[in-house]
Amino acid sequence: MAQDIKNWNPDDKSEWENTNKAIANRNLWISIPSLLAGFATWLMWGIITVQMMNTGYGGFDKSQLFTLAAIAGLSGATLRIPSTFFIRLAGGRNTIFLTTALLILPALGLGIALSAPDTPFWHFQILALLSGFGGGNFASSMSNISFFFPKKIQGYSLGMNAGLGNFGVTTMQIVIPLVMTLAITGNPTELQIASGTLIGKIPAGTDTYLQNAGYVWLILLIPLSFATWMGMNNITEDHVSPNIGSTLGALIKIIVMLILGLSTATFGLYLMLPEVVNGSGLLISKWIVLPIVIVLTVLLLKLLPLGNDYKEGINRQYKIFSNKHTWAMTIIYTMTFGSFIGYAATLALSIKVIFGFQHILVDGVMTHNTVNPNSPSALTYAWMGAFVGALIRPIGGMIADKMGGAKVTQIISAVMVVSALGVAYFMKQAYSLATPEEFFYPFLILFVVLFAMTGIGNGSTFRTISQVFNKEQAGPVLGWTSAVAAYGAFIIPKVFGEQIKLTTPENALYGFAIFYAICMIINWWFYLRKDAEFYNP
Repeated sequence: MAQDIKNWNPDDKSEWENTNKAIANRNLWISIPSLLAGFATWLMWGIITVQMMNTGYGGFDKSQLFTLAAIAGLSGATLRIPSTFFIRLAGGRNTIFLTTALLILPALGLGIALSAPDTPFWHFQILALLSGFGGGNFASSMSNISFFFPKKIQGYSLGMNAGLGNFGVTTMQIVIPLVMTLAITGNPTELQIASGTLIGKIPAGTDTYLQNAGYVWLILLIPLSFATWMGMNNITEDHVSPNIGSTLGALIKIIVMLILGLSTATFGLYLMLPEVVNGSGLLISKWIVLPIVIVLTVLLLKLLPLGNDYKEGINRQYKIFSNKHTWAMTIIYTMTFGSFIGYAATLALSIKVIFGFQHILVDGVMTHNTVNPNSPSALTYAWMGAFVGALIRPIGGMIADKMGGAKVTQIISAVMVVSALGVAYFMKQAYSLATPEEFFYPFLILFVVLFAMTGIGNGSTFRTISQVFNKEQAGPVLGWTSAVAAYGAFIIPKVFGEQIKLTTPENALYGFAIFYAICMIINWWFYLRKDAEFYNP
């Protein structure tokens, strides 16, 4: 097992070349696949629900299936708030080990649940909630890696960790459809509707193995859990993790904070969801509930009796809330990363619902339940958006370094407005035809453009944050903005699900376009107008 590091100074050139570089790279290359696995298990519901629909599994309707992706999104976003503090309280190795090992629960549970065709819906709701562990990992993973590398290559280390970690979305979108075709475990389920993979279309009547979608991640998670424990390090310097205490005590702190986050997320879901999906039936607006969940999580974290060091760390981090730029960048970063993660959770099921069915008049009423024999396979194309968005992310940072972060953000915001309106147009046209596939390729191209802009915008907003905030506040601001932005993984599937139920999916994109336009105004006011405190940071 790797030892705790008591003296760590990566900016010392001699120490870096002799010993520290190897240690830092070892931690980075264990961290990257762990974060990748986190993203994959967090967002796997966007693909799994498509195949559940293709097999008629459980008889769940479309809005129920969208709810599963939304539950995972809300859980993962909420868990990022406590995850911001894990490294200081529990150490890097302890944190990454436990948060990686916990992903085994939803992966194994999903494999078991999908092996039985009569598994009740609430089982999947619990598993979706637990898969939020993968969403919360980002905040702690990025914080941990930032301490290992010299300032001059922070961009490289964080870019590699975040960028390759984000490829977990694409990996999941490619791997899950493929492994479902393999007779590895359990009994098959017959496809009622044609499906697809990266390598081709699968006709109706073919056997598929839904349970493999959960079991496949055990191949990665079990050895990764071992690798994190044996190969990663805790840094016990005063500015990193000064008072970890015993390993068991550190793990208990993390578990308590995670339980708190899961509890507030569950409370929010209960307020919002209808009784048919085990909610309160109050149907309180998400725009009211989400602020309640965030504020409640922040307040309860401050009240946890976990020692003086914990309280001191919380108080120091909470200073960011008195800075107006924290709130401006929270909104702007939500536009970029929030859109990326939300669309990644939604695209496959959106393709299925809009292009997988014929939209025809029956007795004067528009219906959307007749299978379209010429539909494009959602599982063949859905990976493209997240792939482009993740791949282009470092390029956004490079462009922003030359042009300035705010200018790049302004340009991509304008493109996102136009692209969202274009997607809405083609959605509306497709959702009124018996041959919706006529509009698939322009729909897909514009969606990929949206993903590309979110990737570039991720880089430009990181540049802005690094210039606007001092060293003490920049880290907490990154953690906070990533937490709030991650709620896009809840909001976007939820909005799509609501609008699909109302048979007006294009309205979701109209709303997002309006939000992007508001972000343009905020970005201009704070960072591009002539008298701005920080001009084009």
